[in-house]
Amino acid sequence: MLKRINNMNELQKALMPAMTRMVDVMAGRVYQTLNYFLNDYYKGWTPDSYRRTEAFLRSAVKIDAEPYRNGVRASVYIDYDSMDDYVNASGFEVAQWADSGLHGGLEVNHKPHVWQDTMDETVNNGSLLDMAVQYLRSRGIAVRVKSVQSGESDG
Repeated sequence: MLKRINNMNELQKALMPAMTRMVDVMAGRVYQTLNYFLNDYYKGWTPDSYRRTEAFLRSAVKIDAEPYRNGVRASVYIDYDSMDDYVNASGFEVAQWADSGLHGGLEVNHKPHVWQDTMDETVNNGSLLDMAVQYLRSRGIAVRVKSVQSGESDG
């Protein structure tokens, strides 16, 4: 269906449903990846000196995409405030340890960096950008991506 756009407000209104869905799909990928690394963190090492509560395992949160200011936003994060049953550590400390390759503050052989690994596998490697481009193209929106290395655009 052809849509006539007369001004920027109409353009924003026309694009908002596609943008909202695209951002939600991208946030879903980050959430899925974060949960992968949380599970890897738990499966990779079994503590001898403390009992796990698994609160950190269940701490990932995804807030659905919504219009925000002149765009769309979604959130994916570790809810360290929900991790209130640790002894001698806050949820924030547990999350920091997990992103530093520590388990319960201890040096171990299995050293995932839960949040940084999530960012590396979604944002830093360009996969979210690729997802966004493919999503927009699938909706009939022409998109060109300029390659940082070559300065060339794809089709």
